[in-house]
Amino acid sequence: MNLGLEGRVVLITGGSKGIGYACAEAFAAEGARVALVSRSEANLAAAAAQLAAKGHKPLCIVADLVQRDAGDRIVAEAVRTLGPVDVLVNSAGAAKRYAPEEIDVAAWHDAMDAKYFTCVHAIQAVLPGMLARNRGAIINIIGMGGKVAGPVHMPGGAANAALMLVTAGMAHAYGKKGIRVNAINPGLTMTGRVGEGMAAESRRSGVTSAELIAKSAERIPLGRFAKPEEIASVAVFLASGHASYVTGAIIPMDGGTNPVI
Repeated sequence: MNLGLEGRVVLITGGSKGIGYACAEAFAAEGARVALVSRSEANLAAAAAQLAAKGHKPLCIVADLVQRDAGDRIVAEAVRTLGPVDVLVNSAGAAKRYAPEEIDVAAWHDAMDAKYFTCVHAIQAVLPGMLARNRGAIINIIGMGGKVAGPVHMPGGAANAALMLVTAGMAHAYGKKGIRVNAINPGLTMTGRVGEGMAAESRRSGVTSAELIAKSAERIPLGRFAKPEEIASVAVFLASGHASYVTGAIIPMDGGTNPVI
């Protein structure tokens, strides 16, 4: 299926690893001009090398989107090098998990910085250009923690819930200006971050990572973790003209784990 994304400029935050990288690969395969944003120059270099091996040449931008002016800077660099941003994929940021008794005021602020403001800073930066052109697509990769309250993910879950409200609110506010805003809520996805978490738990418990993954997968109705590429496929669809009447959608991708509306 031709998704009509050839030549489109796609800015992907958190684009050097995990779901963000999978999105970069998927958009590049569709012929889009891709800009990757990460705090780590080394991670960006590794991502660029992987994409180059597949015949793609991304623009790489080092930035920490917790900083208030970082959004304007990354958009300005993308526009200067590639042209106006057609699509923003927000995949940056991950809030830490805490046992309830470990949560303090700093934990709440850190979670909002790590997940909420990293996305909001990028959104606010691309909006003026999209409004001027009466066209644009924004896809926020959020997480099911904003729908299901977990005792070790309360600060991060609150940030996720806030981003879902932003997604729905902006879709309503800017639909008449040709801007579509949607979100994806992944569940357990086989990324490097999840692998690192399983390895840490393996060291603590003495249970192998493979056993821990299998036990976690048993609780998923589809029987397995998601692949980053599966999340990316939905992001590419949402950015395309095939989803031209989809806005304000918050799509769960947790394999049916949480039966919530």
